[in-house]
Amino acid sequence: MSDGNERTFAAFPPAHGRGFARTWWGQAWLKALEDTALDSQQVKAGRRLARAGAVGAVSVRPGRITAVVQDRDHTSHRADVLLAELSDEQWDRFLDMTVERAGHVAALLDRDMPPHLVEDAAAAGVELLPGLGDLEPECDCGGWDHCGHTAALCYQVARLLDEDPFVLLLMRGRAERALLDELQDRTAIPNQAPAPLPEGVDAAEAFAAGDILPPLPALPELPEAPGTPPSLDTETPPAPGVDPAALEFLAARTAAEAHRLLAEPEAVEDELTVGQDAVRLAVGSPPGTVAARLAEGSGRTPEALASAVRAWRLGGAAALSVLEEEWTLEGETLARARAALDAAWDEEERPSLRARGNRWTAVGAPGQLRLGRDGRWWPYRKERGRWAPAGGAAQDPATALATAQEVLETG
Repeated sequence: MSDGNERTFAAFPPAHGRGFARTWWGQAWLKALEDTALDSQQVKAGRRLARAGAVGAVSVRPGRITAVVQDRDHTSHRADVLLAELSDEQWDRFLDMTVERAGHVAALLDRDMPPHLVEDAAAAGVELLPGLGDLEPECDCGGWDHCGHTAALCYQVARLLDEDPFVLLLMRGRAERALLDELQDRTAIPNQAPAPLPEGVDAAEAFAAGDILPPLPALPELPEAPGTPPSLDTETPPAPGVDPAALEFLAARTAAEAHRLLAEPEAVEDELTVGQDAVRLAVGSPPGTVAARLAEGSGRTPEALASAVRAWRLGGAAALSVLEEEWTLEGETLARARAALDAAWDEEERPSLRARGNRWTAVGAPGQLRLGRDGRWWPYRKERGRWAPAGGAAQDPATALATAQEVLETG
């Protein structure tokens, strides 16, 4: 529900088995909470309440978010968290900076908040994301600092921010429609024909500007499934060195990959190494002779290739890196990892973990946590004496370890 300057979001269901804040800006929001709160136990209590679905509908308006939070004893409390609105002068600087960079307009329209947008805003003197002490709590339970109720509200808002950064901009003082209208007013030039395309302009920025090029024609309807390559099973013998089965498989995988990228254009990956590409191809269940060639060509045994394929299916190149690379944590990275582990469990529930590099093995249990270079935690389990991926990544190490244990219990 929305009246322009206020939006109300329905209560989320319980969040068992998932972490909070998948996006970097959602994580920055939670960092502001954790840096502000003086009592880490209250933050943990809030996370438990949010995970249990105890936060009701969330109302968002300039300078304030509000929700009713239910305690475990079923008593209800109104929780508010205040965030200072930007001044009119700060909004002017933000809008001027945004229209100067067409990519920023495109990102906002795509409900994205890339780091360079926030960095450019900060350079213009406009802090979009909250920092230390910016989240001010109010609760009718009488808590003078962040209590479990306001912390639960912040965790729930992190889930809203994951989906829509305009929620943060509304808290800072501008509703979505008003903000987009102001951006449009600043980019429009009355009684002037569109300017010719200057030489050397980046194509993505030119298209995002909207008033330089005509709109692209609509894409044709995407087929439900990728096309089937022609069969190479003919009476004509293949040329020396040509394996028809391998060629048919590569053609089929190319068609499948093209179909995937048309359906999910944002899923384009960075350039792959030979070893990574061999695993990507092996995900397509190649014939036995082709699978053996992929394993040999990538320097893996058939068993190692099968484990790599499982990792790829769970998270692509990032998951494969976690499977095959062990790296040493130092400095701030190590401190953040230890802090995440300390905060993930109550003291009496914390498992005993043995650390080696970026891997933490549960003592007395066949479960393991692996930290990826992007800060996510991956669950692993012991299979026939070797560690194997047990599920997708999680921001919360407790969620990841619970996934590994659940897989072990269910077989």
